[in-house]
Amino acid sequence: MFKKILMIATCSLSLVACKKDPDDISLRGAYSSGEFPKNINDLLGVLGAGYAQWRSENLAGFNLMTKVQACSDHAADLAYGGDLGWTALAANELSVSNSYANGLWQQLYVGVKTMNAFLDRADFYEKKYMLATEQQKVNYMRGEAYFLRAWYYFNLECFFGEAYVGAGGANDDKMGVPIYTSIPTNIAETQQPRAKAREVWNFIIDDLKKSADLLKGAVWTSDMRGRATEWSAKALLGKAYVFTQDWPNAKTVLLDVIQNSGKSLMPFSKYRDAFNDNPANEFNEESLFEINIDRTPANYGIFADFPPNKNLTSSQGLIWAPTCIGDDGIEGGPNNNFGYCNEFVHDKNLRRFGFDLPIYDLVKNPAWVPGSHTLTNQEYILNPTYRQQSEDLRTNKTVDPRLYVCALQPWVDSVTNNGIKKPVGKCIGIGGGIAQFFHGWSFKKFTTMDNNLWAKSNAADGANYYLLRLADIFLLYAEACMNSGENGTALEYINKVHRRAYGVANYNATSPYDYASLTAATKANDPNLSNNPLRFERYVELFAEGHWWFDVCRWRIGKAEATYYGIYLPTGAAIPWSDERSYAFPIPSDEINTNTNIGKQNGGY
Repeated sequence: MFKKILMIATCSLSLVACKKDPDDISLRGAYSSGEFPKNINDLLGVLGAGYAQWRSENLAGFNLMTKVQACSDHAADLAYGGDLGWTALAANELSVSNSYANGLWQQLYVGVKTMNAFLDRADFYEKKYMLATEQQKVNYMRGEAYFLRAWYYFNLECFFGEAYVGAGGANDDKMGVPIYTSIPTNIAETQQPRAKAREVWNFIIDDLKKSADLLKGAVWTSDMRGRATEWSAKALLGKAYVFTQDWPNAKTVLLDVIQNSGKSLMPFSKYRDAFNDNPANEFNEESLFEINIDRTPANYGIFADFPPNKNLTSSQGLIWAPTCIGDDGIEGGPNNNFGYCNEFVHDKNLRRFGFDLPIYDLVKNPAWVPGSHTLTNQEYILNPTYRQQSEDLRTNKTVDPRLYVCALQPWVDSVTNNGIKKPVGKCIGIGGGIAQFFHGWSFKKFTTMDNNLWAKSNAADGANYYLLRLADIFLLYAEACMNSGENGTALEYINKVHRRAYGVANYNATSPYDYASLTAATKANDPNLSNNPLRFERYVELFAEGHWWFDVCRWRIGKAEATYYGIYLPTGAAIPWSDERSYAFPIPSDEINTNTNIGKQNGGY
């Protein structure tokens, strides 16, 4: 049912002057709603647009996780050199005209506007058409709208705010983003200045408190399980408190989620398969909020001509698509990719997970029968010694097991192409002249591995995206405890997440894998993470899920991160990190030019 509601969201969008055009600059004028909505399903359709917006091209539909976040935090190395704006993300060196920063700003504000429109229409519906028996349903929907509006503002402030606020009023007066609480009715109302950072965070927190109160008692049926809940709101509220260093409130709210949400960490047997379109794992015991992604019969995924289908899917998998061995058993042979293969896992990430083998080599296959090249008759194979070493690293858990949840190792892991099982190959996007210098592992999280993405579903992904899950909450709670002098509790919650990763059946019980202290050695080999279990666990547990960039910025470890990763592709140059500029995205030039009250730009731009 909720999918049908989302499909009619496109029609609802037109009624609130909010379209999916990535060139649309949001919050620039009035909307005309007439007598809409006249029934509860129409109102739900307006709300559904707020969920659908997160799957738009500039957000989870295509650009956000794979390009904006993975390049900024260097989860990915870029194997494509044809887009200067994309390259700038990998360099942490944006300009005010960067298309990805501009698109991100615009689409996040479209999300804000959509929820402001819903709140307006909810008031209208309540006064004009609502049945007395519908009050609870309308209030639940208001709770969802406040949550979604807070979610969009949370991302706006984390990306574009001048600086994170801190304990004791630190950075309260730094520049935040403009706040819109309703749909502008004239041009003057669109000219909003940048609010202070503390004002933005207070607004987010207030919306989440309203959301949690309004959603109290809401239990969704299975066909509505993608909707936000009281625990979604409280999870994000606790996260907002951590991000603003309000440790007492963070502990209270996060512990409430931990103890009363009914959620638990899924076992590793499920976790290792929870990011790759297994319907049995969707909306599981760990998930607090996730965006539903459907493989729809659109002709080009998110770029389809038919809006109802494109609003239900994502095409980010094209960029992270795995590379496989060709039909002839050779790297680079025919049918060797599952999509664009524009990015691969940055080699430095392998070492952080504990993988320290050199780049692999291929050797002559003694069993090869000359005269043909096929998958079953390969002239060259992975060096058997290297294969055994790789398998030993997995079996002995010398490497953090989560690496193999996140990434696919060439010649060791496999994918299925048109029903044929094939070894993974080195990322085909890496230029032939430099490929020998890279491991070239493919991404695994959120990718399609059971067929070429074009053959499977015309470029439409199928894996849901977790936006909030309990492991994140455990680690946020640990951080709040650690900053409150409760080191024992902090260590225990870090270890709970760590134990699950190592397959410990009862993650509440001590195990041989436990960290002994908050400064114990990790698998990492760099100053940022080598003796910091909290940071390390946030890095490996949430890798490639869109969290690490915010952590890097709020902890202000960007320069050390840039030093660790060293160079970026496609240029091969050193990452030109700037503490003045790189922590905050620029306010887009379009906004500067059209909003006369926007005020100052972020530093360094």
